[in-house]
This record gives sequence, structure tokens and C-alpha cells, in this order.
Amino acid sequence: WDNADFSRGVGTTFYQEFSTLNTAKPPFVRDVEAKVRRYLRSSYSAAWTLKITWEKVPAYTARTDTQKTITYQAVLTTDGFRSYVLMLYQDRGMQWDYTRLTSTNVLIGYT
Repeated sequence: WDNADFSRGVGTTFYQEFSTLNTAKPPFVRDVEAKVRRYLRSSYSAAWTLKITWEKVPAYTARTDTQKTITYQAVLTTDGFRSYVLMLYQDRGMQWDYTRLTSTNVLIGYT
């Protein structure tokens, strides 16, 4: 979640909320549950999930280059006791020139 630049009207951000407590779960939420179970090797049943998508977003330096964009998602999910975030990146979707970013310690993901 870097300093994306929407000032030139390039890129889109949108979100979708899934409240699944006592309701049928859509395929997206079932997929999130399966990923959490697989990665953590534990049982997990989501009560709430939020999907945020940044689509074709240029870096803060877009004043000079709006062609190099990134598409990625953050998925926040909780069962009411445990909470997780999945960071999902489009294959070959990272086109930002990291040498032109204001920060020099670039990391995809989180630490």
C-alpha cells in the first residue's frame, strides 16, 4: 500500500464487503477461507470479509509517468476472534519503477 497517485484520473479503487455471519457464503469468501486454512493449517470460518482492489494505479510519481501501474488486492477477514489479511498481486502486475519512488526501502507484501 504505497503512495499511489490518482491525481491524473488514472486507476481505480473499489471495495466489496461480505458479512457472512448466519448467511450463505459466496464463492469468493469460501476461497478466502480455503486459503487461510491451507496457509495456516487450521480451521477457519469467516464471519466478515472485505476485499479492496487497486486497479491499474500509478505510483506517486505519476506526474511524469502514468503508464506504469499496479493492480493488487488486500483482503481483510475475521471470524470474530482471529483476523487475517491476504495481499494478492496480479501476475506481472507490478510495473512501478521502484527506482523512482520516494522511498528506497521497497517491499512487496508486508513485514
